[in-house]
This record gives sequence, structure tokens and C-alpha cells, in this order.
Amino acid sequence: MTKISNINSPQTRTAQAGIGDDPAFNAVTPPLYTSSTYVWPDMETKGPYDYGRTVNPTRDMLARALTRLEGGAGGVITNSGMAAVDLCLNLINADALVLAPHDCYGGTHRLLTHRARQGRLKVVFVNQADAAALDEAFAARPAMVLIETPSNPLMRLVDIDAMAQRARNLGAISVCDNTFMSPARQNPLAFGCHIVLHSTTKYINGHSDVVGGAVIAGTSGHAEQLHWWANTAGLTGAPFDSWLTLRGLKTLHARMDVQEGNARALADYLAAHDQVDRVYYPGLESDPGYNLARQQQSGPGAMLSFEIAGDFRRAKTFLSNLHIFQLAASLGGTESLICQPALMTHAGMDPAARREAGIQDNLIRVSAGMEALEDLIADFERAFQSAA
Repeated sequence: MTKISNINSPQTRTAQAGIGDDPAFNAVTPPLYTSSTYVWPDMETKGPYDYGRTVNPTRDMLARALTRLEGGAGGVITNSGMAAVDLCLNLINADALVLAPHDCYGGTHRLLTHRARQGRLKVVFVNQADAAALDEAFAARPAMVLIETPSNPLMRLVDIDAMAQRARNLGAISVCDNTFMSPARQNPLAFGCHIVLHSTTKYINGHSDVVGGAVIAGTSGHAEQLHWWANTAGLTGAPFDSWLTLRGLKTLHARMDVQEGNARALADYLAAHDQVDRVYYPGLESDPGYNLARQQQSGPGAMLSFEIAGDFRRAKTFLSNLHIFQLAASLGGTESLICQPALMTHAGMDPAARREAGIQDNLIRVSAGMEALEDLIADFERAFQSAA
């Protein structure tokens, strides 16, 4: 069995996730356990596994792997990224205040907005780059501080260390959505966050064939609470989905290296293009988050956005003439994906909230894949010519 605890390299930990951990037959690759229930030694003695909603060996392997990669104390695998967000909300009392970024993922914005309308919590959406607005929000003493860095879709960065420290000073729980960066590029727990969450649908699985989520806690106390609520609310992920995600995880670093390289080159290409008004990518020296990215990320990642010169019709014409980039709302797969956030990923946000966040109709979001760079640029060039 691999002595994974003695390995320090994240890349090796990722490649070795679940390898040699089969207690039954010493299989090299992780087995898939699909059983919904397990035999008790006797009616007064419960073994380590009893019921599939509560515990599952395959799901546990994935949870252990992600916990090690994030440097946490324990983790829960959920059935979606939104289930991961909702699971965290169970850690605060009814009517407690959540401080959230005004430019967060549309699904998160929708969830928090409607939980607030139910009276389950209070929420304030804040431009977390606005010092005065942030001071006012913290003065209201939030119970939970949600961080999304880089933000979806505008790639705005937040100082994780500073936000986590302010939350700790108030006794608030800090939660960082690390979906865009993955553990290959950012580890929020190392900067003081209490909890990190992922939509494992994206880079962690990396093949656009599984929907899932993960929540990793920095302390055993929070980990135990999260496990209890995940079991109670039935939020845990399916064994097969966990097995596929663990399989995809092994190539995370290799995929991210290639995709990030393509994203860097695409950002440079777009920044110099006369049909582009603005590029959002923290790997560009001109980006406001460039210096902060170098402090808290090991790379700028493979996501970027840009505003095409013109209006919605120009954006529509551009997107309609792409052949390699697939028009789809997800991200993080080996294939290059592209979308128009206002109508796709953030359609659930009120139009006024989208405008306040800076999500314009000519904004286009790109998830760089692993295709040959020259083919990706040629695809963009053809679409720009069509939109000219």
C-alpha cells in the first residue's frame, strides 16, 4: 500500500489517489463499491460501513484524496457543487447573515437569494474589492463569509488571507469556492479559511461526464458537522460518480498545465485583438489581480473572460461561428467550452444584479481545453471575421 502520508508533492499525491488502497484484494486501481447496505457483525455492533447514504468506501477514497490535496482535516463528497454550497449553510443558525460576493456564480447567487426569501438566512452581496462596502458588511457581523476567487465569470480576485482573518476576528465561518483554481493551483485552507468547496464536476473530474461536489474542512469539528448534515439531508454523492471523479483526479495537474498554457496564450491573443474591449485573466500583467494571483495561486488557471467590441448581437454572431469551442455552460473539461454568462450561467440572477456585478451582454467566458493552440486561435479568428 502506498505510504501516501509520506509524500509531499501534490502532483504525486494526485497521481497516487486511491492507488493500492483496496483492503479486499490489493487491487492497484481503486475498486467501485456500489452496495447500498452492509452486514452488521451482530445487532449491537456496527462495522465501519453500514448504509450507503452515510458512508461508502469509494466515496471515502475520493474524500481522503481531496482532503490531503487541500490540507484539510476531513471532507464530504456531495452530489453536486450546489449541494456543497447548501451543505455549508447548515453550519449557521436560522436568520444568520451570509456575506457573499456580488459577482459570484449565478447558481450560488440564486440559492442564497431564495434561501433568504424563505427566511432561512440573511444575505448581503458585496463588491469584495470595495473597502468601504466591505467594512459596512463586516460591521453587520456576518456568521458566514463566502469567498469566490477568481470570481465567476469576471475573474476578480479576493485576498483570501485578509478575508479569512476578518471572518475569524468576528467568529464567522469563512468558506472559499475553489472550483476555478482546483487544489492544483490554490489552497484556501493554507490562507486561513475554515472550509473550501468545489464543484468536482469541473477541473477535479475534468472530463464533463460527472456532476458532483466536495466540501473540505480545516478542522475535525467542522468536518464532523458537515458529515452529519450531509447524511441527514441526503446530500452525499453516488459511488459511481465518486469512482469516475477519482479516476479523473489523477490527471488533474497534467490537464491544468496544458489548459493553463492555452489560456495564457489565448488571453495574450485576445488582449491584442482590435475586436476585444477587455480581457479578464489574472495571468495578464495588466489585470488588477495579477500581483495577488502570484501571492496566493501557483498559476493563473485555465479560465478567462472577455468583452467583445459591440453589443449582444455581435457576441451572438461570434459564438455562432465557432467550431472547436463548444457552446456550453460548464467548464474544466479537456475540451474547450465557451458561453455567454448573462443568458447561460447567470440567467438566474436578476438583471439589475448582473449589471451591478459588471456582467454585460457582450461578456464571453472561456474554459480553455487541451486542443492544439493554433487550432483554438484559428477558430477564434474565423469567428471574429464573421462578426466583423
